Amino acid sequence: MNFAGITVGFALSASHCTFSEVVPQIDRLVAAGADVVPLATPSLLSTDTRFGTSGFWQKELKERTGNDIISTIVEAEPLGPSKRFDVLVIAPCTGNTTSKLANAMTDNAVLMAAKAQMRNHRPVVIALSTNDGLGLNAANIAKLLAAKSIYFVPFGQDAPFAKPNSLVAKMELIPETCEAALAGRQLQPLLVERFG
Repeated sequence: MNFAGITVGFALSASHCTFSEVVPQIDRLVAAGADVVPLATPSLLSTDTRFGTSGFWQKELKERTGNDIISTIVEAEPLGPSKRFDVLVIAPCTGNTTSKLANAMTDNAVLMAAKAQMRNHRPVVIALSTNDGLGLNAANIAKLLAAKSIYFVPFGQDAPFAKPNSLVAKMELIPETCEAALAGRQLQPLLVERFG
C-alpha cells in the first residue's frame, strides 16, 4: 500500500477496549506515507478507564501522528470547505456514534468531520465496535450500509454466545479498507468471522 500524498482523518470514539487494536493501524498508515490527523469524541478526551487514561491515549495519538487532535466542532468545521481529508476513518465506531451518524446528528468533532466528508462525496470508513450491532443499532448500520460515501471495515460477531448482539470490525483491515474506499469500492468480504 502506498498512501503518499494522502491525508487520513483518524477518529476514535469511546470503545476504549479496542484502542489497543486500533492505534497500531495508525502506525501502518503513517508507515505507508499517509499524513494522519487524529480526531476524538469527548469521551476519549475526558474518561480514564482500565484500558488507559485519557492523557495516555491523547499522548499516543499526538506522538504517532505528529499532529494535534481535532477535538471540537469549531476545529472540525473548516474540514468541509478545505476538503482536508482524502478519507476519514472512525475506529472504533461505537453504537452511539453509529446511531448519530445514521440519523444526521452532529454534536462533536468526529461527527462534524463525517458530515464534511459526506458533503464533499469523500469516503468515510467505519470500523464498528458495538454491543448492540445486531440489536437496536442494526437499523442504523443498515442505513449506513446503503449510504453513499460510507465504507465498512469487515466485521463480525466477536462473542456470539456471551454477547450475541455484539459486532466488532477486524481492525487490522483498516488500511486495506481505506485503500479500497479511495478507489470507490467496499472491501470484501464484508461479513467475516471475528471470534475464536
